[in-house]
Amino acid sequence: MALLSVHDLHTYFYTDHGIAKSVDGVSFAIEAGETVGLVGESGCGKSVTALSLLRLIRPPGRIEPGSRIEFDGTDLVTLDEKSMRAVRGARISMVFQEPMTALNPVFTIGNQIAEVVRVHHAGSKREAWDRAVKMLETVGIPAPAQRANEYPHQLSGGMRQRVVIAMALVMNPALVIADEPTTALDVTIQAQILELLRELQQRLGTSILLITHDLGVVAETVSRVIVMYGGEIVEEAPVRELFAQAHHPYTEGLLNAMPQVGHARERLATIPGTVPPPTAWPKGCRFHDRCPYAWDRCATEHPPLYQIGTSHVSRCHLADEPQRRADKHEPLVATLTGERTVSR
Repeated sequence: MALLSVHDLHTYFYTDHGIAKSVDGVSFAIEAGETVGLVGESGCGKSVTALSLLRLIRPPGRIEPGSRIEFDGTDLVTLDEKSMRAVRGARISMVFQEPMTALNPVFTIGNQIAEVVRVHHAGSKREAWDRAVKMLETVGIPAPAQRANEYPHQLSGGMRQRVVIAMALVMNPALVIADEPTTALDVTIQAQILELLRELQQRLGTSILLITHDLGVVAETVSRVIVMYGGEIVEEAPVRELFAQAHHPYTEGLLNAMPQVGHARERLATIPGTVPPPTAWPKGCRFHDRCPYAWDRCATEHPPLYQIGTSHVSRCHLADEPQRRADKHEPLVATLTGERTVSR
């Protein structure tokens, strides 16, 4: 049985401008010890999916009836709030993309990590503090006993992100949700943070859901990729299979927009248009007005998730009418070799 199984997740926001269907029928699973990437442009529903998993959606938003989030055999959607608080931080934790907003500026970092321990563990304050210092050492912060007494503004951006990771992992959770954990960091620090996550995942056996728009990070880090667009999953495949033979035109566009060593171009390729608002998803395929392959069927018939291979699915009618792709041009073929740079 998978550690996490999400079934038909719908998260809607009821606004004055209509119902924003930010997450609209998402289903996926994460196995114990697995690292899964969730990718897509801003506005595709990635972060709302993450907040839904932790039941952190607040009015005017709500998780719709019929949605199921099964974690270790328990449906989190129907769990009472007291029980859900016991899950957050202890069994499932989150690494946020901007550590300065995730950390409280008026408390020392040691106190903030120790607070997580005290909430979920019955030990003494001294034990919680010692555990916090030990966790700072684990995430590679030098002089951890000294740093534990410092405040967030006294640390660099990379150090603060390590503190956020320490807070997320101090209770040895089964699942860590990392929401754009390297976005605000420079390239060198990004590489260090990703390597730290890999090392800790291997050491602790933690499952990771890595949310990002950066396919370079995905190529280096995850074993399986879920691509979201328009509030729904449009493609899912093992990472090597996705990079070798992406099927959905949106995934092709994302891969084609990555810079490549030895393939100099005047400008990077772009996907025309923008993600439509979640209050007005288009009829038919939600990507059809931006898609180079689109035909009449795409504008009227919403595509299901077609099975492309043993572990590869795509929400595109090209799976049903593959000749239309050949009529246009050959699909993009990407590699996971050193020929592709990491766009960070």
